[in-house]
Amino acid sequence: MATAKFTLIKQHITGRIEAGEWQENAQVPSENQLAEQFNCSRMTARRALTELVEAGVLERSQGLGTFVASLKSQSSMLAIRNIADEIKERGHGYSVEQLDLEEIDAIAPIAIALGLEEGDKVYRSVLLHCEQGTPLQLEERFINPKLIPDYLSQDFSQITPHEYLSTVAPLTEARHIIEAIPAGQQLKEQLHLKANEPCLQILRRTWSRHGVVSFARLVHPGSRFRVGGHLTFK
Repeated sequence: MATAKFTLIKQHITGRIEAGEWQENAQVPSENQLAEQFNCSRMTARRALTELVEAGVLERSQGLGTFVASLKSQSSMLAIRNIADEIKERGHGYSVEQLDLEEIDAIAPIAIALGLEEGDKVYRSVLLHCEQGTPLQLEERFINPKLIPDYLSQDFSQITPHEYLSTVAPLTEARHIIEAIPAGQQLKEQLHLKANEPCLQILRRTWSRHGVVSFARLVHPGSRFRVGGHLTFK
């Protein structure tokens, strides 16, 4: 199956950036130039540029063009941290139980989140992270196998998905949705919840320079977890 033209354009641009040929703030070719170079429509070229802008690889300047985005990190109210490190920093024991690691067909919400087609193959992992032997987080994660082909061969009792993905697909962008949810019977059993105890759910999509890598559902017992942050305004 031939690779779509907009994908070839994205690969061309990210390849130039990663090779160091296009540095931060360098202007990339216009939609018209890319359309001519790749013998495709301007709409196809625009889609490629738009997806790279949304992934944080490029940034647009109205009236000037499209440029390689700055690689400087940004502070976030909800930091992306490795849960194993957080627990160990508190001086507590960390342990993990791997509940599932499999390949599945993507249902519509998962396919949309990962930028795939419904029915495409995706990788799924389910881990129970514990602090001092007590469940602190149920992590259900869906992975784009086109970007992370070796995910299923990892031993997540030795390395967390966060650690592994940070190595093979460094994070460029993340988006969160945080909400309180009631716990069903299975969740109550997995997280050792008290009767009618609410949970805090974080839905997180993460991008690398090549596209959406991961869609994760992180569920915490309401009595054992809270979200905080510190913002500095200049």
